[in-house]
Amino acid sequence: MNKLMMAVMKTGLMKDGPVVLTVPGRTSGKPRSTPITPMTVDGRRYVVSGFPGADWERNARAAETATLTQGRRSETVRMVELSADEARPLLREFPTLVPTGVSFMQRSGLVTDGTPDEFEALAGRCAVFRFDPVTGAGRS
Repeated sequence: MNKLMMAVMKTGLMKDGPVVLTVPGRTSGKPRSTPITPMTVDGRRYVVSGFPGADWERNARAAETATLTQGRRSETVRMVELSADEARPLLREFPTLVPTGVSFMQRSGLVTDGTPDEFEALAGRCAVFRFDPVTGAGRS
């Protein structure tokens, strides 16, 4: 399903929503791509890991930079993992800002009703990363 979603996203037809996150594999160094749905809060972009310990999450921790691709546009970013305290207010916003992610989290058993309180309780279990621009790295 991820491969199909990434192929559709590369066409450039989807202007909002999911993007492709590409990070080097932590052991192989080969590029690993996965679709994600970032959210924007106060002008900064974030992503919540929908499955604790997912490969992309572990690769992101090991990588210095990552690439975000939407359609034909790519951007190099640094992924900064937030502490549980920093993540709590963002997790509360997740059900409103990324409603498609709520059903994924319900199917994975992380939340039942998808309330802000349930998402806030995931702080420390589900990683939250902030995307910071990399100076000197361009957009294409």
